[in-house]
Amino acid sequence: MSEICALSASELGRLITTGKLSSREVVDAHLKRAEVINPTINAITDLQTDKARESAIEADNALRLGKPAGALHGVPITVKSSIAARDCRHECGTPLRHGQVADEDAPLVAKLKQNGAIVLGTTNVPEFLMAYETDNTIYGRTNSPLNPDFTPGGSSGGCSAAVASGCSAGSFGSDAGGSVRVPAHFCGLCGLKPTPGVISRNGHWPAVAGPSTTLATVGPIVKTAEDLDLFLELTMGPDAGDISSLPGLSPAPPPDGGLRELRIGWFDHAWNTPVTPETRVAVQDAARALKERGFTVERMELRGLERAPDTWWQLFGICLKTLIESSVPEGYRLHPLSYEAMAGDDEETETTYRDLLMAWVLQDQLRFKFGQQVRNYPILLCPVAAVPAFRHGERQWSVAGELVGYPGAFVYSQVFNLLGAPAATVPAGASPDGLPIGVQIVAGPNQDRAVTAVARELEAGLQGR
Repeated sequence: MSEICALSASELGRLITTGKLSSREVVDAHLKRAEVINPTINAITDLQTDKARESAIEADNALRLGKPAGALHGVPITVKSSIAARDCRHECGTPLRHGQVADEDAPLVAKLKQNGAIVLGTTNVPEFLMAYETDNTIYGRTNSPLNPDFTPGGSSGGCSAAVASGCSAGSFGSDAGGSVRVPAHFCGLCGLKPTPGVISRNGHWPAVAGPSTTLATVGPIVKTAEDLDLFLELTMGPDAGDISSLPGLSPAPPPDGGLRELRIGWFDHAWNTPVTPETRVAVQDAARALKERGFTVERMELRGLERAPDTWWQLFGICLKTLIESSVPEGYRLHPLSYEAMAGDDEETETTYRDLLMAWVLQDQLRFKFGQQVRNYPILLCPVAAVPAFRHGERQWSVAGELVGYPGAFVYSQVFNLLGAPAATVPAGASPDGLPIGVQIVAGPNQDRAVTAVARELEAGLQGR
């Protein structure tokens, strides 16, 4: 990988706007990297080579003419194929949309472009986004650039593979049960799931409605915590096209000097789901690093949230299955991966109106209880998942003498979708196979800027460890 392709989006933006690099140099480096590695990892499924080069020339000309430049001026990024990027394929991994091209940008993509970003293309996903690995019948499987025998995760696996391989300086994905945070964790990257509505989900397909209104968000997968902060800053803000968006709802950063007043509670075991020894070490190292940075950090136990995983499953695994299957032609079968992340037919059939109503009520009750937890500990530190990246097709793991199955291994991410909490992944350790292990930073709803601020502190604290 070239030195240029190893740089963060923030650093590339600074180098381009100060004239130390040209956008043409940066875009060409990423396109050459994609030419070499993308055939192996299959991350970018619609690479807009000619358009990207034209945009880079325009970016360089604009600087020469003294025109204003945004923080991502001339920086090449990618977008998950479920998010509309004008003139790029917007297929969401399903043959039912094969060849579909977006005729306008989603609001978040428009904001990135307004700040100078150049969209290289769209990235691979599992069909209808329903899997923790990435494969579909249009483009096939996406492989981890760290080890092609392993998955880069899902459903934003194309995003994580593109960034980790150096094909893209940053990417935007979506997350209803860990689909940004888990791929970032698998690939040694930073990922952010914001509070629903903080970044507009308008322009996402499937459209955000029903249970996904409270579960699903869109967020960045990037190389550094600084990039998390930047991508959030550039894309957040109200949008009438997002049902959860509120005028004036733009999370503010903690006040000067107030960040270290936020008590941090950490845990490495919850919901009867053990994590690998290396994951526990990563969480403990992260807690120690933050304590050394001046934070009050204490071990804690979550209380009153025991039913959160089952409630998430009812809204995601059961309700979303019903919505998806009602939207496809009669007799159409999704890719097998998608069914593994959804309830079986019997479970769906046995779910009653009362079950759905009680899940809806319980979600609100759990959010209230979570709010009580974060009064004591405004920041939580915990695992992203029970396991690091897994081999393609693996569905069960022996962890601390117990069997952990799929998709339950990702409960540590799923629960915070149910609770509407902003959460970020930061790399903090490694598995015996040398694969990355991330930790998760969580806060109460609308405290997104506190999450990214603590992520930057943790990243600084872990450097050199």
